Amino acid sequence: MLVASGVASRAHADIYVYTDAEGVMHFTNVRTAGAKLYVRSQPNKNKPRPGVTPVPPSDKSLERFSRFDRAIVEAATLYQLPQELVRAVIKVESDYDPRAVSSAGAQGLMQLMPETALRMQVRDSFDPRLNILGGTRYLRILANTFNGDLQLTIAAYNAGEGAVARHGGIPPYPETQAYVTKVLYFYHRYRSIRDTSLASAQD
Repeated sequence: MLVASGVASRAHADIYVYTDAEGVMHFTNVRTAGAKLYVRSQPNKNKPRPGVTPVPPSDKSLERFSRFDRAIVEAATLYQLPQELVRAVIKVESDYDPRAVSSAGAQGLMQLMPETALRMQVRDSFDPRLNILGGTRYLRILANTFNGDLQLTIAAYNAGEGAVARHGGIPPYPETQAYVTKVLYFYHRYRSIRDTSLASAQD
């Protein structure tokens, strides 16, 4: 049985987990005796960061949708995730423009924060292949953390693992809720295109 216990409402904080005498698992942002680190706080991708010059996506060429296919297939295969999920995240995060930078400082195709890029061992977030590998690795970690729950994985990619753990689900942030809806839309759309292509190939 999993329950949230004693978790404050701060947007970002490390989350600890401990099991009581009755075998009930509790999550808290207070480091207590016997508690283990469950999720380390991640930087807010949506909060403007001083000194950052945003670069909105500007590449409108149709070629951009297939330009990174090899890296997407490589990353999805390596981390055992659907290609369609990686593509959907890239679409919503940067619209396939590897030069994009958010006001918070998230960079590249999968909009990696510098701290997340460092954690994922990405040396250059503007290198499309490295960015895709790092972003997909992060998605794999999130999927493992949330037992393969697709919606929670997507929500955590946007709001951070801590926010999802604290709220016990998709955080009540309008931007995160809209983000999950958008990624799921493109995920199912890409899967539909794949299925149609496979059916046509078999005819």
